[in-house]
Amino acid sequence: LNIQPATIQPRATQEIEEIISIIEGLIEKGYAYPVKSGDVYFRVHKDAQYGKLSGRKPEDMQAGARVDIDEKKKNPLDFALWKGSKPGEPFWESPWGKGRPGWHIECAAMATKYLGLTIDLHGGGKDLVFPHHENEIAQSEAFTGKQFSRYWMHNGMLGLKSEKMSKSLGNMITIDQFLTEHPGDVMRLWVLNGSYRSPLSYSDEVIDQTEQAYR
Repeated sequence: LNIQPATIQPRATQEIEEIISIIEGLIEKGYAYPVKSGDVYFRVHKDAQYGKLSGRKPEDMQAGARVDIDEKKKNPLDFALWKGSKPGEPFWESPWGKGRPGWHIECAAMATKYLGLTIDLHGGGKDLVFPHHENEIAQSEAFTGKQFSRYWMHNGMLGLKSEKMSKSLGNMITIDQFLTEHPGDVMRLWVLNGSYRSPLSYSDEVIDQTEQAYR
């Protein structure tokens, strides 16, 4: 696609020590708590700014939360930083027993380690605004005391004709497949023709028109 490769491509599985260190720091600061099952949760109510990215207020989320969602949590809105292992799951040793990182803490650990305590730009799909990016902000800023990201850009979803393109639906077209039939710059032009915030619909007709315009 004529895009320069990333300088480094970190993997969460190689950053377990960093992840554990951040979780320990959050526990020491009172922002997190372990439970008997080996899980560790972030205290959402302790973060006065929680919801600032999505515009959601914790009290409104609390009103609609299911009480029975997880009895181990002190608050239904609290989210997992570390999960105790279940039979057959991958696990790593930790101060709380065998387990694995929560989804949100992986990203925060890698971002702060390789890019700095405050990053300039954070991107992602619109579907990640809440809870993923909201939780990234909460745990990172609670740990570092600094702004996590100066700017956020959330792109619209990519669709195949009228459906959202996703692995689970099996309606995927990979970059490699695309490049067997079209130059990489055709995809760049197709993407640039729309607003990044708007959804993009992929179809043979649209790509053929874009290739004609490119030529």
